[in-house]
Amino acid sequence: MLILPEILIATPGEAPLPGWGVRVVDDQVTTVASHAELRRLYPQDEVWEAPGEVLTPGFVNAHAHLYGVLAHGLPLDRAPSGFWPFLEDFWWPLVEDRLDHEMIGAATDYVCAEMLRSGVTTVYDCLEAPYSLPGCLFAQAEVVKARGMRAILSFEATERVSAANGQLGLQENAEFIKASRRSGGLVSGLMCFHTTFSCSAEFIRQAHALGQELDVLVHMHCSEGVHEPEYALAHFGVRPLEYYDRLGVVGPRMLASQCVQLSENEIGLMAARGVKMTHMPLSNCEVGAGIAPVPELAARGVTIGLGSDGYVNDFYEVLRGAFLIHKAYRQDPRVMPAAQVFAMATEGGAQSLGLDKVGRLAPGWQADLQLVSLDLPTPPEPHNLYDQLVLWRSHAHVNAVWVAGQLRVRDGVVLGADFGALRARTQAAARRLWSL
Repeated sequence: MLILPEILIATPGEAPLPGWGVRVVDDQVTTVASHAELRRLYPQDEVWEAPGEVLTPGFVNAHAHLYGVLAHGLPLDRAPSGFWPFLEDFWWPLVEDRLDHEMIGAATDYVCAEMLRSGVTTVYDCLEAPYSLPGCLFAQAEVVKARGMRAILSFEATERVSAANGQLGLQENAEFIKASRRSGGLVSGLMCFHTTFSCSAEFIRQAHALGQELDVLVHMHCSEGVHEPEYALAHFGVRPLEYYDRLGVVGPRMLASQCVQLSENEIGLMAARGVKMTHMPLSNCEVGAGIAPVPELAARGVTIGLGSDGYVNDFYEVLRGAFLIHKAYRQDPRVMPAAQVFAMATEGGAQSLGLDKVGRLAPGWQADLQLVSLDLPTPPEPHNLYDQLVLWRSHAHVNAVWVAGQLRVRDGVVLGADFGALRARTQAAARRLWSL
């Protein structure tokens, strides 16, 4: 099939290409060329005409908690007063400790459909639901497979409930990684644990050893607020990334999310050791965590992806957050240009997750694509297209989405998704969660 948009973004961050398109065969892009050249080379191919639209790689949501939608609007006597109360008084007892397989499945199905609608073709999800073990990742995977997304799923293992529960979490990850490899397809796994303040040194080393044995990334939340650095300094005499370095686990297999409260030494450590990072600009604001030093990390060459963190799932809003927040914080409108943000949301996210040939439209790369309307009040041109997309588009402007060459959204409608039914199931799960 030939897809012929008005403008093509083939390599995110580089100049858009007016009058260019792609050829898709099965799950891959095979040719990137001008419309005329594509028509000349492949006169027998089906043609998807897309005037007034831009074709771009699909978004990679590099950090999500799909179950998080169930917490939206959860009744509280009072708002948490900081990051630690957010975890101790709200997120752990009222959300994660109450989750079961049905709740997880309902939330996963709704949010995957919602993400597809905003151009997300790949998601990495961290599931922490200690009383849903074992089998929760396998149950979640069936839902994701049915929705047709590319996904990496993990269980956020932690010893906060008990040492035995922590072992169940690591085992869930290991068994899921192995099973996913045997079955193939778009869903895979990685190793994951929580933080330095909920996991012992032996547990952290064990998680990284399993990651090395299984040849996967190892994910953890890192310095999301001031609590973890203060805890690490009080208990270990060093900051979190310095503590991980002492344990001998800092390196290119490490995927650290959040990374809000970092020292200059930790930034240098991440850059020198090839640590990958994911940035959640909106949820960091929600929990009062601060603003991550993303411009500094990017300037040092750290691989960075963007994530929703289970908060706002229209990914264009996440891009907008990353584009605007750092400008305001640093009082410099030149910081985090739109092209850089768009690259983080696509190829940057794929690189942070260790995905091969995802996030760019080039021969041999995966056909994960979105067509976005250009019905803008000012002319979309190569010099302004990234700004137009980041600032003035939303899920309402995504007209078509393909994952691995399979059409998942057409005319803005998620194929096979009855949002009324999905919403009813999710609301029922939320009410049950809230009432426990």
